[in-house]
Formats: sequence, structure tokens, C-alpha cells
Amino acid sequence: MKNSHVTVLEIDCNAIAHNVAYFKSKLKKETRLAVVVKAFGYGSDAIAIAKFLETKNVDYFAVAYAKEGIALREAGIKSKILVLHPQMINFEQIIQYNLEPTIYNFSVLEAFEKTASEQKIEKYPVHLKINTGLNRLGFTHHEIEELSKRLPKNPFLKITSIFSHLAASEDHAEREFTLRQIKKFKKDADFLSNLLEEKPFYHILNTSGILNYVEEAQFGMVRLGIGLHGFGNIEEETEKLKNVNTLKSVISQISYVEEGKTIGYNRAFTTSEKTKYATIPVGHADGISRQLKNGRGFVKIHRQMAPIIGNVCMDMIMVNITGIECKEGDEVVVFDSQTTIDYFAREIGTIPYEILTAISQRVERVLIPEKK
Repeated sequence: MKNSHVTVLEIDCNAIAHNVAYFKSKLKKETRLAVVVKAFGYGSDAIAIAKFLETKNVDYFAVAYAKEGIALREAGIKSKILVLHPQMINFEQIIQYNLEPTIYNFSVLEAFEKTASEQKIEKYPVHLKINTGLNRLGFTHHEIEELSKRLPKNPFLKITSIFSHLAASEDHAEREFTLRQIKKFKKDADFLSNLLEEKPFYHILNTSGILNYVEEAQFGMVRLGIGLHGFGNIEEETEKLKNVNTLKSVISQISYVEEGKTIGYNRAFTTSEKTKYATIPVGHADGISRQLKNGRGFVKIHRQMAPIIGNVCMDMIMVNITGIECKEGDEVVVFDSQTTIDYFAREIGTIPYEILTAISQRVERVLIPEKK
């Protein structure tokens, strides 16, 4: 059944194409590009984005978990898919769907070797992750020597790439730390690579890394995540990108209350004058943080700001439309720019990633086709 929820998230393919081209312009022609489409494509639509980007010469898609990669395969995606955090329970399916797992510790290495051996598979493509300072996943420097003894004659695995993840690539105050990460990574990756007959490529740069360290650590591939959606993590770069995601709804009802009346749960808002307000069918179950209550958040109606009044409900918000000419059924824009998304993030003490990934799956996704 077609999703009939009137709140929709528009995904602009023109903006996606612009942003990909912008980041590619910073790379050497031969540098591979992996686009990260985990978490439903950062809250948008991973399948729609992947289908579109298969026409843009993207080399890899990266997902967090096997289930996300399987969804892409079942939707017809043929490109290579890197699974960043595979779970041992999913190794058979990873092989079945031709996904490429990250090997990040000895337990994972041994478990995947066992699965490949049982299925009589040789030289299955995998990616080694080295921990250089993020301290989340990956082989440590002290484990590299032991790892080097297990790889060269391993008949089951082909080490396609060696990679790491920067901890603070967006923070110029941490430049020295980041450069040390890059140096550590190259040293350990070179040590392992020199033992292998087939040389793997390297990658360590995320969106901010591409912007800040492309000269130092471009290597063989880069990984583009939040940058695809128009965020460069610093204002100067974000301004060069285009906003991809626009969240829209409609006015369900227009109401009036006199001065001194309360609106919403817990009587959180009391009117100081006669107030005209609208009820909008979008709430915290759709991704609107409850912290955006009572004027901290707003929507736009006919390009005019209408502040949220009262508490954000599960399925609705109320907004003050006193002085705004509008009617029931008119369009409401929750956000349509990086500036607004950034504002909401700052107001609730978070980052744009969370604003985007919080958008509920009950919100219909609408793809805006690329203009040729």
C-alpha cells in the first residue's frame, strides 16, 4: 500500500549530483570513491540514492551492517558494497549476497576464514581495518606483526583494501593528532601490504578528511558520507554544497484561542494575546525533537517563520501563525536548507547527522529527479 502520510521528505538528485561532483573535483582521476549509505542513507533513502549514484561512476557503497547491504542487493544494486561492521552471524549471507566485509579483529578473521573454508571459497574480498586513534574498531599497532603472519599464505581471503578512520578530521585544533593518525596508518598498512602478492589499496579519509587532508592522505579511495547531503562540517565548505533533504508537511487545522489559554500537553504554552495557530501532522515519532518546543523550533509557511508552541506531540506540532495568511491544506516546510538543519541541531545540542537520521521511516520519501 502506498504511504499516505502527508509529511514527506524530498530527496534532490540535482543536489546529490552537485555534491558528488564537488568532492570528485578534489580527487585525482584514479582515486576511488565510496559513498556511505548506512542508516537508510543518513535518514533519506539508501536504495534510491544508490540507484541514482550507480549512474555516476561511484566505485563502492559502504553500509554499517549486512542487512543494509542485502537490501541494496535485493533492490538490484550491482556495485561493490563494503560492510563496515559485519557480525559473525551474518557471514554466510555476506558471501551469498557478494558483500565485502571488514575484518577488524582476530575473532572476526578466524570466523570468516572458517565460513569461507566451509563453503570452499578462495580469495574472497575483504577489507582490513586498523585502529589508529579513534579507538572504536580495528587491529591495533601491537597486533600488526601477528596479523602479518596470518595473511600472506591465507588461501581464503583477498585483502582488497586496508583502511582506518580519522577521529577529528573536522577539527583544525586536532590537526597534529590527525597527521599522527595518518602516519601511523601508512606505516602499518605498508608493512602488511609489502607481504602480500596482490597489493591492496588504502583509505582513511571521510567527508571532512577529503576537505582538510586530501593532499596528505588521498590514497586509493575516499569515503563520502555527510558531504553527500550538503554538509562540509565548516561553514565555508557547506556553502559550496547543496541541500539534499527537504522535509514538508501540510496544515491540518487552523484554530484560535483567546489570551491566557494554554495549548498542548502539560499546558506548556500560555497565550499572551489572541492567537491564531495551526496543527501540523508531524511530531517526535517523525523525527521532530521534543526539545524544539515553545519557540526553539519553527516551520515556514509561505516563507514566513511560524514558531512551535507547546510541547511537540508524537504525531503533531502546533505552530503560531498569527499574522500569516494561510489556510488548511497549505504546504508547511520543516526544513529545506543546511542552515535550518544546523540551527535545529544547535538548539538541541547535537549535530546535523542526528537531525537527518532521526526522520522516521513512516515519512514518505519522494525523489526529485535530476534535470538533464
